[in-house]
Amino acid sequence: MPIDSHCHLADDAFRADLAEVVARARAAGIERALCILSADEPEEVARGAEVQAAWADVQFAAAIHPHRAGPYGGRVGEAVQITRAAIEARQAVAVGEIGLDYHYDFAPRDVQRDVFAAQAGLAVSLGRPVIIHTREAFDDTLAVLRETGAAPGGVMHCFTGTVAEARRALDLGMFISLAGILTFPKGGELREVARAVPRERLLVETDAPFLAPVPHRGRRNEPAFVAHTIAAVAAVWGVDADAAGARLRANFDAFVDTPAKPMV
Repeated sequence: MPIDSHCHLADDAFRADLAEVVARARAAGIERALCILSADEPEEVARGAEVQAAWADVQFAAAIHPHRAGPYGGRVGEAVQITRAAIEARQAVAVGEIGLDYHYDFAPRDVQRDVFAAQAGLAVSLGRPVIIHTREAFDDTLAVLRETGAAPGGVMHCFTGTVAEARRALDLGMFISLAGILTFPKGGELREVARAVPRERLLVETDAPFLAPVPHRGRRNEPAFVAHTIAAVAAVWGVDADAAGARLRANFDAFVDTPAKPMV
């Protein structure tokens, strides 16, 4: 049964109908999901307990997103403590999402890099993989991963880059995760990425409530809809959806079991 490797079920968008969302995911054959928590939002971390009550098989990741890094300039130790506490509270299996976002620049770039590096270092010390958010910052993101030793234990979440960029991340040992953008009419380049990435290094996700795939584009996204992205991967691979889902499930298990560790 397939897995949604990245969603935000503790987000306010799901507060009113979480049980129904989970029921639809199960009806669609989704085995489990990885729920991403914003470590410095205590209410969201606390709602993780509600998510787990609704879906016993859900797993968690937690960290401070690059958009929220600004207040931690000169206080990266505090950022690490907050992330560590959220990981411990929810027994998180990964550190994320962390990284760099130079598109919106909601936080100064130097602060983003410092907070990213500190949390990547935490992942190494805890032996957990990292979940990477990168937008218009690919070179700097890979540089931090190399410097901190957080590769090869990680995934490039919601990958929207080129085949060449995917190969550079793969060379570090990272997984590549594709979201609903893969199903868009203009998603041809990502379909080439799906074709080029070794099948054992690919993940799929919803990033719910964002980026709903075709035919749900424009609606709130939810884990059930990952089935459409899996179908798109299956079409690229030339296999049926069950075979693609089984391969992607095995990949997720391998990702969770591949901790960030110093590169040698």
